[in-house]
Amino acid sequence: MSTPYPFTALVGQDDLRLALLLNAVSPAVGGVLVRGEKGTAKSTAVRALSALVPEVEVVAGCRFSCAPAAPDPACPDGPHETGPGTSRAARMVELPVGASEDRLVGALDIERALAEGVKAFEPGLLADAHRGILYVDEVNLLHDHLVDLLLDAAAMGASYVEREGVSVRHAARFLLVGTMNPEEGELRPQLLDRFGLTVEVAASREPDQRVEVVKRRLAYDDDPEGFAGKWEQEESAVRARIVAARDLLPSVRLGDAALRQIAATCAAFEVDGMRADIVMARTATALAAWAGRTDVLAEDVRQAALLALPHRRRRNPFDAPGLDEDKLDDTLEEFGGQDDEPDPDGDGDGDGGGDGPGGGGGQPPQDAPEGSGPDAGGDRAADIPAQGEPSDSGEQKAPAGGGEQAAARASEPFRTKMLSVPGLGEGAAGRRSRARTEHGRTTGARRPRGALTKLHLAATVQAAAPHQRARGRSGPGLVVRRDDLRQATREGREGNLVLFVVDASGSMAARQRMSAVKGAVLSLLLDAYQRRDKVGLVTFRGSSADVALPPTSSVDAAAVRLESLPTGGRTPLSAGLLKAHDVLRVERLRDPARRPLVVVVTDGRATGGPEPVALAGRAARLLAAEGTASVVVDCESGPVRLGLAGQLAGELGGTAVTLDELRADSIAGLVKEVRHTQGLQSNSRRVA
Repeated sequence: MSTPYPFTALVGQDDLRLALLLNAVSPAVGGVLVRGEKGTAKSTAVRALSALVPEVEVVAGCRFSCAPAAPDPACPDGPHETGPGTSRAARMVELPVGASEDRLVGALDIERALAEGVKAFEPGLLADAHRGILYVDEVNLLHDHLVDLLLDAAAMGASYVEREGVSVRHAARFLLVGTMNPEEGELRPQLLDRFGLTVEVAASREPDQRVEVVKRRLAYDDDPEGFAGKWEQEESAVRARIVAARDLLPSVRLGDAALRQIAATCAAFEVDGMRADIVMARTATALAAWAGRTDVLAEDVRQAALLALPHRRRRNPFDAPGLDEDKLDDTLEEFGGQDDEPDPDGDGDGDGGGDGPGGGGGQPPQDAPEGSGPDAGGDRAADIPAQGEPSDSGEQKAPAGGGEQAAARASEPFRTKMLSVPGLGEGAAGRRSRARTEHGRTTGARRPRGALTKLHLAATVQAAAPHQRARGRSGPGLVVRRDDLRQATREGREGNLVLFVVDASGSMAARQRMSAVKGAVLSLLLDAYQRRDKVGLVTFRGSSADVALPPTSSVDAAAVRLESLPTGGRTPLSAGLLKAHDVLRVERLRDPARRPLVVVVTDGRATGGPEPVALAGRAARLLAAEGTASVVVDCESGPVRLGLAGQLAGELGGTAVTLDELRADSIAGLVKEVRHTQGLQSNSRRVA
């Protein structure tokens, strides 16, 4: 096993280190979600924590880490008698994003279960992580079916494996730690709420801090064991402090004043449910124990709010999480002072004492220059540069030249009708188009390719039945061979690549009109976020088309690019369609299983260059020839309409829908399956 980077050698990253240490002191806090840009030592910090977590007592030989003092009565390896056990290090188990369901929850030997009635169970990662740490890198990319299993285990503290009437249950209580890059998409709200704390990390912009990061990293890479040895004394001190804080934790008093501040803070920030109140209470208690105190102070409540609330008050996927600290301070002041706060060090200033600076729960140990850290500290640089400066009205002014007009703000988003790709795909799990998946309704059976994951019982019995006499069956049991087993085929939903091709030309530049168009695209982006799609954005105006955003899982990034999109110039429709064709060609090589849906947002006009209308038609037919599903959002307005967007939809082999028809509550009908529309158009052409 490679030597992990020492936790105490991390430079800076105070919030991250404090959040991890609080969970080590009190696992009931509920874990940590670490959000930040790539290269900010998120994974390094999490892996370093495992060396500091105290050892656990387990029943010897138990694969499910039962505690000797209180073994799980339903343990598959049990029953265990109460008695002395053995000590071992707490495990840190990593869940790969592409793991199978069986790898996570464990697997039953279906063949033995059917033939012999034996529950032969192979534990999964949830069993390994019991009483330890379950770490998910890039947790926002985790497939939905694994997220569902994690949610169930986190809610019940147990994992259930059920296969055709045979079930196994075992305890699964673990510290859930996840890391993610927000650029690659957000988490489902249900899973987001399961993380007790969240922290934002960013690379430092201070040269001295970055120098210290590089020095330590190079020293570690040259000699991991030697580098770790230099920090062993500091590691031991933190390890001892965690143990002391754990011992002190039951003695910490959470007074009525602190509870009122917690309740008032959660109410003021309008968080959903009561989990935030409970997490804040546990976090504040852990902060006091970490600081060596037995009373919770207002500083502990404030720090707990900053760690526990930002991710719980999100209302829109395009809003960054955060907390208004002025509002927090006002709330704490308004509801503070109703209970006498203790003065634990007896000096009369009520500052709380303890080891941590400021008495507010303390800070993690720090030996580097203040504020430094490995890829930490400083403000996060904007990943997407703004185009133009904001005007007094709040709208952005486009750069000078080129006849561009100022970028219009998007109107309020709305719930859109369902747009899907026809046919049956096999792409990544999502919520848009029909697909063959591991989860969903059973539609048939086939011979298993590799390990059997979902048994089709009826088909298996049907395959085995004709051979019972030849196999010498003499008792009531069914004689089953490996060749008899049948895998259930299931149909669910997949995520798609939704590529937006947006007309930003002068014909679309009327301020109110472009605002409505952006609102429609923003609504479709929100729908793509909820359906777990990848999105891309192509814009065309002037004399060319640009890829404003390459295909990505970060719907937030697409929304930012859309908001700052200026308009003006001619309408090179053919260039936009050809650029979309190029983007899809590259993406088809990267991810051939993910099917695309092209959404063209335009009034259908084509200007600029020789024969612009004919060129646009040829480009549209090129996309149609490759079977690309498409929808044209018709943005034409006014009493006189040319119907050009409808003609474009015909060339694409797709369907056209107006902005009004795009709304889910519109009474106008919207054809959901593009293939149906293709068939109708084909029939009409033959009749003509």
